Amino acid sequence: MKRTNILQAQPDTYKAMSALETYVSSTEITPIHKELIKLRASQINGCAYCLDMHSKDARKLGETEQRIYTLSAWRETPFFDEKEQAILALTEEVTLINKGGVSNETYNKAVEVLGDKYVGQVIMAIITINAWNRIAIGLHFQPPLQK
Repeated sequence: MKRTNILQAQPDTYKAMSALETYVSSTEITPIHKELIKLRASQINGCAYCLDMHSKDARKLGETEQRIYTLSAWRETPFFDEKEQAILALTEEVTLINKGGVSNETYNKAVEVLGDKYVGQVIMAIITINAWNRIAIGLHFQPPLQK
């Protein structure tokens, strides 16, 4: 059964989500950091639609295939710098909020490496992609098959 396209059926929903996305776009978060956040949260949430979209967006920004392929194992590679590691740890803990929330260790490390303002912006970016993931998964959005 086809599910409702909430973005069409409830245009105010799309306006609210667009406002969040506009805010995230206006922040100081680098484009690559934004895509790493979107990819890692989407991996955790199992959102194929967003993974497809944001892996393409990341490649357009110059992100390497190697880093995209190993993102889910970022702790096991030397491919991500200290800032990216702090962002990825924060992304995981905010996305998996039901596993105990954001630890003081993760939060404090993020603030130390990124600063208060950037951390606040990163948290809003994480919240935004998690909301998009829930819309896409809940309504069975499917990425188009490319041949």
